[in-house]
Amino acid sequence: MTDQVAASDARLTQNPHALRDGREKNLEVAIGRQVRELRKRQRMTGSDLAAQTGLSVGMLSKIENGVISPSLTTLQVLANALRVPLVQLFSGYEEVRGAMHVKAGQGVEIERAGTRAGHQYHLLGHIGSNNSGVVVEPYLIVLSTESDRFPTFQHEGIEMLYMLEGVVDYRHGDQIYRLEPGDSLLFDSDAPHGPETLVDLPARYLSIITYPQAK
Repeated sequence: MTDQVAASDARLTQNPHALRDGREKNLEVAIGRQVRELRKRQRMTGSDLAAQTGLSVGMLSKIENGVISPSLTTLQVLANALRVPLVQLFSGYEEVRGAMHVKAGQGVEIERAGTRAGHQYHLLGHIGSNNSGVVVEPYLIVLSTESDRFPTFQHEGIEMLYMLEGVVDYRHGDQIYRLEPGDSLLFDSDAPHGPETLVDLPARYLSIITYPQAK
């Protein structure tokens, strides 16, 4: 029991807000530092590594100091000599991480495939390809007295709704959910879904759709 308590206490003391070590924003410098660190960790001199890779000592020095951009073939040779996966040579590089700030009322009104009359979609932001492997589309959807009553949608991914204003009976598959302000609904969007009955208008809700990036 004591060991279990100790393990639980250890988990509770972990800091979920801890930041990664600082990373280099220049790719050549990041690669050079990683090559030098791995070489020293294996107690190799520059001459040793140069001999194993067939590179000159001067060329290796330029790589380690981030002065030149080595070819992919050279990087693979270095990785083999250092006995590490090729991707490890890039581990110290800080990639650019995207962010988009949309001020209130400035979401771009768009028409999604299958959109019905009177369903206003305001795109709240968009980030292109990234390492997460997923696309996220956040929308503010506005329904009025002129909105179609029985639209159904079906698409890949996961969707989450958060009701801001109004009341809507929302269909997902064979189930109907009454959504009121503050309610949320998370579902597999591959099933037919959409607002079945517009109970109290106008209605506004957030729709956040996630799906895999195209390969």
